[in-house]
Amino acid sequence: MKIEYHAWDSSHLGQKMELKVYGTGGRPFLVFPSSSGRFFDFENQGMVHCVESFLADEKIQIFSVDGIDPQSWDKNWAPIPERMQRHEEYDHYIINEVVPFVRQQNESNLGIITSGVSMGATHAVNFYFRHPEVLGGCLALSGQYHTRGFFGDYMDERVYYNSPLSYLPNLSDKKILDLYRKGDIIVCVGQGAWEDPMVKDTLELKQILKEKEIPAWIDIWGHDVEHHWHWWKIQFPYFIDALINNRTLKE
Repeated sequence: MKIEYHAWDSSHLGQKMELKVYGTGGRPFLVFPSSSGRFFDFENQGMVHCVESFLADEKIQIFSVDGIDPQSWDKNWAPIPERMQRHEEYDHYIINEVVPFVRQQNESNLGIITSGVSMGATHAVNFYFRHPEVLGGCLALSGQYHTRGFFGDYMDERVYYNSPLSYLPNLSDKKILDLYRKGDIIVCVGQGAWEDPMVKDTLELKQILKEKEIPAWIDIWGHDVEHHWHWWKIQFPYFIDALINNRTLKE
């Protein structure tokens, strides 16, 4: 399996940003790190190894990006508007720098799937629903999809547009909804230890998508399934296998 390291000075963030690429072709997956994590965590936690056969067979290609949560979502002592402004700059970095890089490296012309676990899943869902014109779907494991888990009851325009459970119910643009309906949306959560907030948000997301007639595979796993890498290493290859073999269960 081919592994490449890339880094460049981001014009949108004003700092060096790093990422790793796994594999040489297939459906591109843009993976976000968990809370305050790094681009190498996905590999170090065994998530790349558990899908190595898909990578070797050029069924998928993984682009594991760095995050800046310590400068935004996790910078708890700073004013929320300042934190969300920094996230908006990260949004511009992903869409205007990373996505073109993925397209340059991957010649499949298949829709980019955003993915991640925990906070990475939060980013995966938010980025997909904000940018369905350039992204092809999401595979999110154990995320929170409302900003109340981060900012409490605080709400302004930037917070609103980074809180899928806030903006999706009010979205009525037919062109955007049609893009969602063509996307591959997979959201999973367990019901075991440390998953309660994620279960609540996942069920709320499921209801919103159903009301909007947006097909999605929302999968709630058992009460033994904890918020833990052990389970994500089971879930990730399970859903990838279903996705690349067109066995997604949309409701």
